Amino acid sequence: MKVGIVTFPGTVDASDVAKAVHAVGGEPVTLTHMSDSLDGIDAVVLPGGASFSDHLRPGALARHTPVMTEVIAQAREGLPVLGIGNGFQILCESRLLPGALTTNASGEFISAEQSLRVETRDTVWTNQFESGEEITIVLKSGSGSYIATPEVLERLESSDQVVFRYVGSTRTGRRTTSPASRTSAATSWGSWLTPSTAWTMAPRRTPTDAVSSPVSRPSSTSCRPPG
Repeated sequence: MKVGIVTFPGTVDASDVAKAVHAVGGEPVTLTHMSDSLDGIDAVVLPGGASFSDHLRPGALARHTPVMTEVIAQAREGLPVLGIGNGFQILCESRLLPGALTTNASGEFISAEQSLRVETRDTVWTNQFESGEEITIVLKSGSGSYIATPEVLERLESSDQVVFRYVGSTRTGRRTTSPASRTSAATSWGSWLTPSTAWTMAPRRTPTDAVSSPVSRPSSTSCRPPG
């Protein structure tokens, strides 16, 4: 499988993604922000960093590059797309993912180990995990607090589109008494969804099923955010 790894001015984690792709037997293919073709690419990863130095707002400028024109079009046709950190923000700006990311509630850049619980394995990115399994990732973000309307959040919950959930507290989000508290004792905005530095919203196997999936077709809130 050839996995395209998109680099923008300011991308810093592309080499780590390439190592991960190699580790699972894939072939990493470097794509720049000026690439205008995804021919032969089986999946795309948008690594973390601060694309275009986060001028305007994180991910806003990257969304208008030639490569993202192709990624958006192909994602809507079913191409698996993974956003990590700033890559998650780019997907939000591209409206492939609903919602948005704001500055961490702590007001600080966070770099720390974070436990996650696997909520669903029904994605191309998580099907080797077990539902309920706990894993540890490095949470690394300055803007990792995910926000969306209550209606969008409820839809994500009811459609089984929360891929990971924070275990314990995190400084990325605001405390809330929202519907998410039904499933998270000490929940925050960020704990509804995948942390911005983990595998964010993974595409579903069936593209048209996932409102929040990068492979969803452009419907009401057409395909959602962190980083």
